[in-house]
Amino acid sequence: MSLPALLIYGLGLVLAFGYRSWAQWRATGSTGFVGIREPVLSLGWWGGMLFVLSIALTVAAPVLELAGITPAAREPMAVGLLFAVAGLILTLAAQHAMGASWRVGVDADERTDLVTTGVFGLVRNPIFTAMVVALIGLPLLVPTWVSLAALLSLVVAVEIQVRVVEEPYLARVHGAAFTAYMARTGRFVPKF
Repeated sequence: MSLPALLIYGLGLVLAFGYRSWAQWRATGSTGFVGIREPVLSLGWWGGMLFVLSIALTVAAPVLELAGITPAAREPMAVGLLFAVAGLILTLAAQHAMGASWRVGVDADERTDLVTTGVFGLVRNPIFTAMVVALIGLPLLVPTWVSLAALLSLVVAVEIQVRVVEEPYLARVHGAAFTAYMARTGRFVPKF
């Protein structure tokens, strides 16, 4: 299952970052890529670095398994395809729902609309939730320590990004509107 995993996650990266950035640029004149703006070695910076590491490990896991460098610990499970494809589709749908407010990273001086409708009416971070769902499929498709490290790195990166960078920024920019939004929606899971 390493080749299908490589193709699915490769396509996912192209669509979620490449195509989405192009579409954002066409719609707004900005690619939406802000990048890591946190001070070097701060917790927010580490969150960004772990996110980059997760992307690298997501590609490396199937490549290393195909090369025989990190052989699979057990037989791959086809249910991993379901997680990977469903997570990718949900990621793209959530990105689309964010519209012109979509960004990768936080620019403290930028002001975007607070998106609270659609899937954002259920959870505050549906893109990150969907990305984790997609990456749960990787260790099921490519059961190696590298794929587990990719998933763990993403989960920690997302937790740091949301709690240390994004939510404080949104609270500062949107004040009471964001506080009310937090009270009625879960961070990653509805009502939780």
